Amino acid sequence: MLASRSPRRREILRQAGIPFVVRPMEVDETPCPGEAAGDYAMRIAREKAGAAVASPGEIVLAADTTVLIHGEILGKPLDAADARRMLRLLSGQRHTVLTGICLRSASRIVEDCAETSVWFAPLSSQEIEDYAASGEPMDKAGAYAIQGLASKFIQRIEGCYFNVMGLPVALVYRHLREM
Repeated sequence: MLASRSPRRREILRQAGIPFVVRPMEVDETPCPGEAAGDYAMRIAREKAGAAVASPGEIVLAADTTVLIHGEILGKPLDAADARRMLRLLSGQRHTVLTGICLRSASRIVEDCAETSVWFAPLSSQEIEDYAASGEPMDKAGAYAIQGLASKFIQRIEGCYFNVMGLPVALVYRHLREM
């Protein structure tokens, strides 16, 4: 069972041939004061998995993705101005994408966190305006979609591409096999 509304997570699982049903969970995604980005992503995934009501024999999968740059956690932008602010921060910089995952069965809980480094090309003011105006950044951690219009801004990555999309599928699959 996937405890997420994310269409990207559904797409990743579907493409990998991992069967699932969707039962999204709502939790407060406000970072705690002084909370490290990895701890934050893991806590949100754990809370989503804990809130899910699973049928007997079901494994709950919950995840949370966040972006870290210069010590600042970038979640989903509040509005277009916030998206532009995030994109200016990312422009010409390396940042880290962290996805916390939590898998829960009746007898076991497995938690893990994937980390991917992403290098953004320098962006002009017009590129930032145009991308923010596209609407694509609005429901994405860090205000961009690596698989979408922002793909042209990515110079390179180090780590799992699917983690940047929102679900480190190989890591999830490895834990599912073990469960």
